[in-house]
Amino acid sequence: MKKISVLLSCIASLACFVAGHAFAAYPDKPIRLIVGSAPGGAPDVLMRTLGAQMSKQMGVPIVIENKPGASYVISTMDLVRSAPDGYTLAYGNVVSLATNISLLSKVPYSVEKDLTLIANALRVVNLMVVNNDLPVNSVQELIAYAQKNPGKVVFGSDGNGTTSHLGMEYFRSLAQIDLLHVPYKSAPAMLTDLMGGSVHVALSNTPVSGPHVQSGRMRGIAITDNKRSATFPTIPTVAEQGLAGYEVVAWGGLIGPANLPAEIVKRLNAEVLLALQNPELIEKFKSFGAEISASSPEEFAELSRRETAKWAEVIKRSGAKID
Repeated sequence: MKKISVLLSCIASLACFVAGHAFAAYPDKPIRLIVGSAPGGAPDVLMRTLGAQMSKQMGVPIVIENKPGASYVISTMDLVRSAPDGYTLAYGNVVSLATNISLLSKVPYSVEKDLTLIANALRVVNLMVVNNDLPVNSVQELIAYAQKNPGKVVFGSDGNGTTSHLGMEYFRSLAQIDLLHVPYKSAPAMLTDLMGGSVHVALSNTPVSGPHVQSGRMRGIAITDNKRSATFPTIPTVAEQGLAGYEVVAWGGLIGPANLPAEIVKRLNAEVLLALQNPELIEKFKSFGAEISASSPEEFAELSRRETAKWAEVIKRSGAKID
């Protein structure tokens, strides 16, 4: 009996040693990072920047794989089906981790059961932009114009369920105006049509729309944050212009599949937080209009729960649900 006990103890010790060694060796091969948006958009640019810095720190390549479409469902399901070994990660954001839950009639994954939230990394506010020929220069002027032209003002978005879509639905319901929604597959394509005149107004992440506003190719009439932007200090918030409480912020970070070992989650969270302290990364984020928003896994999960509840109410009130 004593021999069996000693043998079991040795086996347990060996298992602990092997497990500890395996985690200590992580990572020892390239990591795939899935981004559910097209190349060139804000999520792609920002996650490439984060991935490059983490790659330097961890000593292995982090390979970005773009899988746009279906409001991040395609990219998220790719992650859900992957092995929980830390070698397949994804960009999880307000769409995949919050708005999809109420927006889509059928969501093939559960945030709580199928995903591991590792670390939030960033927040990006939107600009409300208008075509230069639209005779409005403020939120109140836009509301008045839409009231005089019900159903004729077209707002574009970079996809159903994105903050550019739901943020305008939120705006429309608060202002009690009738706008026509035209979704696009990417922000650059939508903004091209806005500059051309077939789209009149849109919400767009500052990293993408900001340069066009600065160059004068479109007008920025409002910021969707609860405070003014350091990059566009002269543009007032939507709330300042009469819609109290209005705030729409895109956020996102690193997620993994369910059952990702705690040691790997801890390591990846530490690497994200370290990367977000890098001065060059901070400046790169800032140049694209993004703010650092680092978090623990627990804080990331709480952000997801809080935003899920907020957008559920917005979607219910606006009737924006997608069948």
